[in-house]
Amino acid sequence: MLKSFSTISLTVALCAIAMSAFIGSDPIMQIRLQQNYVVTDTLPKLSLPEGANPDDPDWKDVDLEAKAPVQPLSPTDEAKLFLLPPGYKIEPVLTEPAIQQPAAISFDGNGRMYVLELRTYMLTADSKDELKPTSRISRWEDKNNDGVYETGTAFVDNLIFPRFVLPYGKDCILTMESDADNVYKYTDTNGDGKADKKELFTTKYGRSGNVEHQQAFMYWGMDNWLYSTVNAFRVRETPNGVIREKTGFNRAQWGITHDDNGKLWFQGGASGVPSYFQFPVQYGNFDVPNELAKGFDVPYGAAVKLADMQGGMDEVRQPDGSLNHVTGSAGNDVYRGDRLPAELKGQYFYGEPVARIVRQINPVVTEGLTTLHNVYQDQKSEFLRSTDPLFRPIDMTTAPDGTLYITDMYHGIIQEGQWTQKGTYLRTKIEQYQLDKVVGLGRIWRITYEGKERDKTRPNMYAEKTADLVKNLAHPNGWWRDAAQQVLVQRKDLSVVPQLTAMALTNKNTLARTHALWTLEGLGALKTSVVQKMLKDANPHLRIQALRASETVYKAGDKTLEADYKQALTDANTDVLIQAMLTAKFLKLPDLDNGIKTAMASNKAAGVKLVGEQILTPPKQRNMGPFGAPELSANQKAQVERGALIYNELCSQCHGNNGMGTPAGNGRLLAPALAGSQHMQAHPEYPIRVVLHGLEGAIEGKMYAGGMMASMKEQSDEWVADVLSYIRNGLSNDASLISAQQVARVRQKTADQKGSYQYAQLSKLTPYELQPQALTVTASHTASTRIGGNVSPASAFTYEGWSTGGRQEKGMWYQIEFPKEVNVAELRFTASQSIKKGWKPTPGQPMGSMKIPFIQNYPRAFIIEVSSDGQTWHEVPAEAKGVEGDNIISLNGVKAKFLKMQLSESLANDPDEIPWSMGQLKVFAQ
Repeated sequence: MLKSFSTISLTVALCAIAMSAFIGSDPIMQIRLQQNYVVTDTLPKLSLPEGANPDDPDWKDVDLEAKAPVQPLSPTDEAKLFLLPPGYKIEPVLTEPAIQQPAAISFDGNGRMYVLELRTYMLTADSKDELKPTSRISRWEDKNNDGVYETGTAFVDNLIFPRFVLPYGKDCILTMESDADNVYKYTDTNGDGKADKKELFTTKYGRSGNVEHQQAFMYWGMDNWLYSTVNAFRVRETPNGVIREKTGFNRAQWGITHDDNGKLWFQGGASGVPSYFQFPVQYGNFDVPNELAKGFDVPYGAAVKLADMQGGMDEVRQPDGSLNHVTGSAGNDVYRGDRLPAELKGQYFYGEPVARIVRQINPVVTEGLTTLHNVYQDQKSEFLRSTDPLFRPIDMTTAPDGTLYITDMYHGIIQEGQWTQKGTYLRTKIEQYQLDKVVGLGRIWRITYEGKERDKTRPNMYAEKTADLVKNLAHPNGWWRDAAQQVLVQRKDLSVVPQLTAMALTNKNTLARTHALWTLEGLGALKTSVVQKMLKDANPHLRIQALRASETVYKAGDKTLEADYKQALTDANTDVLIQAMLTAKFLKLPDLDNGIKTAMASNKAAGVKLVGEQILTPPKQRNMGPFGAPELSANQKAQVERGALIYNELCSQCHGNNGMGTPAGNGRLLAPALAGSQHMQAHPEYPIRVVLHGLEGAIEGKMYAGGMMASMKEQSDEWVADVLSYIRNGLSNDASLISAQQVARVRQKTADQKGSYQYAQLSKLTPYELQPQALTVTASHTASTRIGGNVSPASAFTYEGWSTGGRQEKGMWYQIEFPKEVNVAELRFTASQSIKKGWKPTPGQPMGSMKIPFIQNYPRAFIIEVSSDGQTWHEVPAEAKGVEGDNIISLNGVKAKFLKMQLSESLANDPDEIPWSMGQLKVFAQ
């Protein structure tokens, strides 16, 4: 619904007044709000950009006539434009100016709502300043219980495009920033609603790419592991640190949720559809044909007229200007509440912000395989639609009050700057309707149903007694069950173990039994006897949960469960049988192949056949651009497998089968935990020295019952490299493999070592990473590696990376100044790649099938120079050629206050104008 320019001032003023009445008066914010929407009058007719072919599908029949600018509406007016099925209503619970550009919400155990505010997302069509530190995570409460969140604080402010918010206990969250590698825990210690304590939670968590392609949605699964999009691993906090395990690729961008069975559902982005949902992702990937019902990829949005689709006119449904083929999706939720119609329970919801719709999906399971159906496809409609072109639904959440919340960024542009460049179809549409002017807004909506009042019970779980919390595991709203389980697990109060055990074994509520089982698992109190009783339960749902939970017990060393697994592989229920096959695969049970063949022979269901065949003959893993991680090469896999054999034959006796350390009584371990160990994942020289020469005494003040790690220097370089590669890559760690050559160098370097190391001594000898915030960096040339990035030499230390921008020329340099003279041991960086100049994607082509022409931006030839004063320089002997991918430059402890890397050759006659780029730069001193 477009209005003439003459009404803009009145409309904006009324909008600001309405919002002030809704969330409280803030004159400064109102002035800022009005300034956001200063738009020009109707623009003159546009013309095709230079080089555009009017016969191309992108441009054919494109409307370039002058248009009135799209204007924002007040929440009250926007609500009038929503289209919902009969009986449903929608109402705002929090809007601008209190929040800006919300991207996700999450509730803590007291029902307080954390809002991820991406305040820098697409403020201009060129995504200018997208990585400025002005985003925030705010926290909101409905103190008067009227359904509106009126009281809030900036819980963490001045963030660089934060990736997620996960409440992690009372007054505590986990989050991380874009182009970063570390997840931090932020805590409010004085109760003022603002975090004042920041602690490292885990590292090696980031992925590179533009802001749409990085990891997001750290999510607490029912199995007590934390998952995220993009990353093919899961993490978990233990008393001995944060551990991780590899999973299948989830190929998701923005959204994770789980159902009552604990299965995770991941949401794609560019695909426009759910990404991975068939089986729990920890069991790897299975290729299932026809997962989506026929016609699933056709959206049925309302007539918005704009035709502002990145794919061009080929993606436009005429004459209403809506999207004719899904192209972008975001946010998801399996509704598990209790205040909407019962038929919605277990239904999957996700947003398509390009189409301006929220879709309801009915998952239909047949012979163990799931097919997704658009509930409103026959009516050529969707669950929620809007004729307001600024409606941008990007997250869905089952709320504590039992209803469904929709996060609406209410934004002009909903495509990252890489795809809105000058000359593109989408940029033309953005300028035609002045969509780049609509920024800084955002609304959170509640969907209710006639005759079903929202639950007004206010959660207060952090103040409840532990025994009272257990009853919430039987609550009809899945949010309450999840929150209670998480609080119980974090509280670590073992006094409720008998209460939980009784609930798991005897409660009449299947969902209560499920959560009690997983709470026991999370507390480390799950006994084999409980699992074995539940494996014989008449309810197949509970047999499935018992199989999954038992995996923790088996990995901790109880092999008596093998007989139970063998029995499960003959279960008459198709879903239980499939789970037994997945568990057998996950645990690598003895005689796995014969067990799978026996299962397949006993049940001819399509799901059993598919899972069995793909376990026996795994399909080739796909690597979907930024949504997967590189597979190990055949030689690397062989090395890790050799290392696993060594570890299980020798090291596991002290360090534990799963790397968590072998208990030695009285809360002590026989030897340190290696899973999730920062020492094992740090510079390779530390673990190599330990294996070669041994380690004794306290480690960071902690003694171990085993006393010492014996020297293994009699073993070959290959042996040491193999076992350490397995530990660094296969025991919930994520670090580089180690080569025999690296071991040989350290062996030669430490030939004079007498006896075992003491930890304090070893710490001083091992190279340590210098923190980038303490360094001053400059460069002869600087450009961002991507549109909208920070233009700074310091970006070399992040996933975003630094680039010269132009072609490599002799004399280009990158310089680091240290706070004081240090002995520089090593430089490490990743040489990024970029898309070949002039290439653009084919409209409508799925990202996974695109053949993108990349150019490699590693430095072709260079020298390293050092200086004590920044004036007099001398060259250091070092490897002078860059390579594609990871680069390691050994400097052997050269003393320097300044260090300069300088190109020694030009790339003459280079039609691709290959720049010099570096990312994830690390500097080690000793």
